[in-house]
Amino acid sequence: HAGVACAHKEREALLAFKQGITGDPGDLLATWKSDEPDCCRWGGVQCSNLTGHVLELHLVDEALAGEISHSLLALQHLEHLDLRLNSLQGPTGKIPEFLGSFKNLRYLDLSGIPFSGAVPPQLGNLSKLYYLDLSTSWHLGMDWVNLGRADDWPYLVNMLPSLKVLSLSGCFLTSANQSLPRLNLTNLEEIDLSCNVFDHPVASCWFWNVTSLKHLYVGATSLHGQLPRTLGDMHRGNEPTNLEKLCNLTVLYLDASLSYGNVAELFERLPQCSSNKLQELHLQSNNLGGLAILQLHGNDITGSVPASIGNFTNLKRLDLSANHLTGHVPSEIGMLGNLTRLDLGHNDLGGLITEEHMDGLQSLKYMYLSDNQLKIVVGSEWLPTFRLQEAVFASCQMSPSFPTWLKSQVDLLLLDISSTGISARLPNWFCNTFSKVINLDFSNNQISGGLPINMDIMSLEYLYLSSNDLTGQIPLLPRNLSLLDISRNAFSGLWPLPSNSGAPKLRGIILYSNYIRGQIPTSICELGLYALDLANNLFEGGLPQCLNMTDMTYLILSNNGFSGRFPTILETCTSLSFLDLSHNRFSGRLPMWIGSLRSLQFLRLNHNMFYGNIPRNITALTNLYHLNLAANWISGVIPPQLSNLTFMTRRYILDPDEIIHGFQVIVGELSIETKRQQLNYRGYGALEILSIDFSSNYLTGKIPEVITSLAGLVNLNLSRNQLNGEVPDKIGAMQSLESLDFSNNNLSGEIPSSISNLTFLSILDLSNNNMTGRIPSGRQLDTLYINSPSMYDGNIGLCGPPLQRDCPTNNNTSAHGDEKRDKNHSMPMSLFFGLGIGYVVGLWAFFCALLFHKASRIAYFLVLDKFYDEIYVFVVVTWKRYIRKADIS
Repeated sequence: HAGVACAHKEREALLAFKQGITGDPGDLLATWKSDEPDCCRWGGVQCSNLTGHVLELHLVDEALAGEISHSLLALQHLEHLDLRLNSLQGPTGKIPEFLGSFKNLRYLDLSGIPFSGAVPPQLGNLSKLYYLDLSTSWHLGMDWVNLGRADDWPYLVNMLPSLKVLSLSGCFLTSANQSLPRLNLTNLEEIDLSCNVFDHPVASCWFWNVTSLKHLYVGATSLHGQLPRTLGDMHRGNEPTNLEKLCNLTVLYLDASLSYGNVAELFERLPQCSSNKLQELHLQSNNLGGLAILQLHGNDITGSVPASIGNFTNLKRLDLSANHLTGHVPSEIGMLGNLTRLDLGHNDLGGLITEEHMDGLQSLKYMYLSDNQLKIVVGSEWLPTFRLQEAVFASCQMSPSFPTWLKSQVDLLLLDISSTGISARLPNWFCNTFSKVINLDFSNNQISGGLPINMDIMSLEYLYLSSNDLTGQIPLLPRNLSLLDISRNAFSGLWPLPSNSGAPKLRGIILYSNYIRGQIPTSICELGLYALDLANNLFEGGLPQCLNMTDMTYLILSNNGFSGRFPTILETCTSLSFLDLSHNRFSGRLPMWIGSLRSLQFLRLNHNMFYGNIPRNITALTNLYHLNLAANWISGVIPPQLSNLTFMTRRYILDPDEIIHGFQVIVGELSIETKRQQLNYRGYGALEILSIDFSSNYLTGKIPEVITSLAGLVNLNLSRNQLNGEVPDKIGAMQSLESLDFSNNNLSGEIPSSISNLTFLSILDLSNNNMTGRIPSGRQLDTLYINSPSMYDGNIGLCGPPLQRDCPTNNNTSAHGDEKRDKNHSMPMSLFFGLGIGYVVGLWAFFCALLFHKASRIAYFLVLDKFYDEIYVFVVVTWKRYIRKADIS
């Protein structure tokens, strides 16, 4: 270097980098000294002769140990960084994200450094980069790095003949149909190109020529068209090339946009090798593979499993689940002696599964046949050759008696025989055989009798016995048990769990729909429950004050005889998501602290005896999807801050993060009152019915206009209150409404025309109010009226179709009518006015004549005296006659 000395800031950055080096066996950094002012003279450093800025850093194959220091960010003019074949992975072992901040970098080589984890997406910001090597000698992994401009990426990869693993998932690659005249990738065993957008025929892809391939992942790549007739055959024009077939392929994940008519055609296109090595075939939707290999439109695979499946004797894993496969399962599947995992679940398969299907599956450990129309029929003395670890037969039909062949499956960890038609008692070998089982589901059968008394020897963590005919007391439970579901059985009497349950880890108790009575015992206080469902029983009293509720997420106490004030122990339940106290005898005011339960999503307090106002801070429950306060004695106004219920402003979308601790399974049936009927929903499905129900209370005041901001509401019921004012004018903005009930209030004014925009409405009731004016028109409203002609009853001011009550004529006609009415009424009014004036004038003329004309005055009084005399004589004579007749009688 003979130019300008390096910048002081960049010199200090290199010295800081040196401090992060813990090993330098080749003394490469020996020249990096603080007393040497010009860093451009240090080993491995190259600078610009004009500016002195560091442009290149070469520290290659010197066995440096340590980390790549963040201080290098000061080298903002760096164009070339080569650190290959060192041990600079640092304490995290990950590629530093800050390398994406070198805006001028053109060359980056970190190959041979044993980094782990994902390639940071920040490297995609290196817009000037033309060379990047992050590979080891056998593995090139650059998942989720933006390589969208690298159209020639297969040619670059082809220059690495020792490469064994190529992982370029999600790299924004746009094509894989390049033609490679000479293929150097003779050692390549695994390719992952998933989550790119190739959008071209699958048969044109270059990787079909890689005969050493064992694992191929091309899911979610928009590849389409037909696979090569036999995998490995490539077509150029109309002439097929004679390439070696993919006889080493063991794992195949294919894209969901590939298409064939039915499953049999796929097997025809699998490698026709003398010794087929295919071990895993994935056609499940979750794998993005194969679902639509057989069908152009995606997840509708048709056809039946072909008998040729028996030819793949090395197959270890077969997954054809979540499709629409029909027909019988071929008995040839029993020829797959190496098969360890078989999944045919969630299809439309029918027929029998017999001993012939299962005898040859001696390696089988995982078997999933659920949600088909299959019937498992084996002899009572049959013993399987396999030892299953997981067996899921839900909805398959078994014999009414308990399957005796399960007695041999002592290695089971998961067993699901729910909805299989078993109607017997649990066998005496139940606890010993299933002692290792962690997850056991016998629900939806007709299993009778009591539970075995030695259950405490089992390893169970999850036990589902819902919807059977079990009775009696519950014995000591397995020590590791976390969830117990014995809902929908015939347990009766007092609390069925022993005072010392023997299960200190119990976190979920589901007892709904039994015949249990009495109070909740204080022994429950020893458990840190997060789920308690006692609905539809005969409980009474209140909750134990000692109950540990800090972790409670799900509390359902509906349809019992619980009483007392709103439970104060709930104040500390900051994790509570589901709370149902409905159909009990709770009373008193709703507490102000209810607004602090910020995790609430489902709140039902209806059909109790709560009174007082709705707490204003109930609108602080921003996560709320369902709010029901109906059939109480609640008064006052509707809180005006309803727009704060932000989760009600949009449709419910299930967040996968909400499903914790098996919570989706824990949540049982939740009752929703909507559309004039009671509907039961299971799991988080209840939250899809966004609802507010304040009906049958004593609410007054107006309906807040802000209620129209709750555009996600499906059900809104304010009926049977004392609300007044008008229906909010923007009611039509609530586009999700399916049920709207404002009946039996004192609402006035016209029905807003925007109500005709509610195209999803199936229930509308505005009856028994004081509404006036013309009813809005609309096809949806007309249909609703046909189904419910009483929806406008009790509003005498409403008029127009569909009612048989005409509205007043329009304004012009009305004014003309008023003018005619005034004209007709003017004649009698003038007549009466004239008669009155004439009477007054005549009377005054008469009095004036008496006053000023003497002769008239004398004549008037003579006549008056004569009239008086005649009246007097008539009265006296008549009276005398009456007296005489009275004396004679």
